[in-house]
Amino acid sequence: MTAAGPGTAESPLPADAARPLLAVFSATFYVRFAFGITVAVFASYVTGHSSGLSAQQFGTAGVVSAMAPLGEFATVLLSGAAADRWGRYRVLFAGMAAAAVVFVFVATTRSPVALGAANFIFGIASGAILASSLAVIADRSGAGERGFEMGRFDAVNLSGWVGGFAFGFWMLAAIPNASLGATFVAGAAALLAGIAIASVLVRGSRSAGRSARSPVTDLLRRAFRARVLLVTLPWTAIYALIGAALVFLAPAAIGAGLAPRYVALAIAGGGAALVVTQPLYGRAADRFGRRALMSVGAAGFVSLLLLASLAIAFGPALPLVAGIGVSILPALAYGPAALAALADVAEEISRATTMAIYSFMISLGMAVGLAAAGGLVAAFGDPGLYPFFGGIAVTLVVLTALQWGRAPTPTTPAR
Repeated sequence: MTAAGPGTAESPLPADAARPLLAVFSATFYVRFAFGITVAVFASYVTGHSSGLSAQQFGTAGVVSAMAPLGEFATVLLSGAAADRWGRYRVLFAGMAAAAVVFVFVATTRSPVALGAANFIFGIASGAILASSLAVIADRSGAGERGFEMGRFDAVNLSGWVGGFAFGFWMLAAIPNASLGATFVAGAAALLAGIAIASVLVRGSRSAGRSARSPVTDLLRRAFRARVLLVTLPWTAIYALIGAALVFLAPAAIGAGLAPRYVALAIAGGGAALVVTQPLYGRAADRFGRRALMSVGAAGFVSLLLLASLAIAFGPALPLVAGIGVSILPALAYGPAALAALADVAEEISRATTMAIYSFMISLGMAVGLAAAGGLVAAFGDPGLYPFFGGIAVTLVVLTALQWGRAPTPTTPAR
């Protein structure tokens, strides 16, 4: 008997393993949907208007938004260690409950200081959720289907982000700026729904707590190894790009005169495509190897960055926009393969701590990306994005070359 994930292909795992995975997928979708909503509206919420941000406001919004990935970066390794010591589900549900409380608070204030502090706490909760979720997937799947299951995770993770971002983008046009606090209430409701659904699905399933007697220092030592870092470092560059794009795309698009409703629909359509492509890429990583699919993904990101730079220089001509869309498709291959590769090299005793390094790297990337993109654009205008994009592209090329210089990550053929 098998179970199917939300909107994804059917799992090859037996029901006793698939139900906890379905719980994690459901929780992840609601968490990222809530996060996507807030990311889309945060710049407008902080500044009090939805377009025409000044350089100072642009920088303020970037700093406040960067507090969430900073909080995640500062604490996620401890969250992973907690999940290794005391159980995945305890950490998962505690993080979701804390995030819901934070969202309700955010709806009551527009003080940049208060919002920055709340965003920092939300980052702590987000890291706890991600580390525990990835550990459950690594626990419940073997090497032969791990890429597929990580693909399903990436599908709900990214589609949650994109769907929430599209909803928040639509809210910018649908309601007055003074009422944007309602989007954070919606985010809290999404988190509570995720807790309820996941709690039902994991009922009767024992949470893993594999190293209750291992000190945190030992878990960190086991997690931070050269092979692990080589798999996770590219995420820093990738999320520097994603973080900057998510925070500043909405006000930039509105300021350029684009219709937010249509842009929101296009973004939501992209999220739907993720649900289809990510499990397929994960299955391909199981069959052809993690490293090959990670290389395809890196090539897609480099192509996207080049075409985006040309679009900034010469305007959004149709061939460039189409090329960016085409480049996104291979770029999406990176996620499932890299997550499966990380689970492959993680030691069982420190699995949650090792998977937390993924969150550590993406939160670092988002914080650096927000600060770098915000500062460069504020100082130089749109041309400031050229060195930003160039640095990301060079980093991905170098790290991909280093990956091919090592022995391949061990995998088994797909079943």
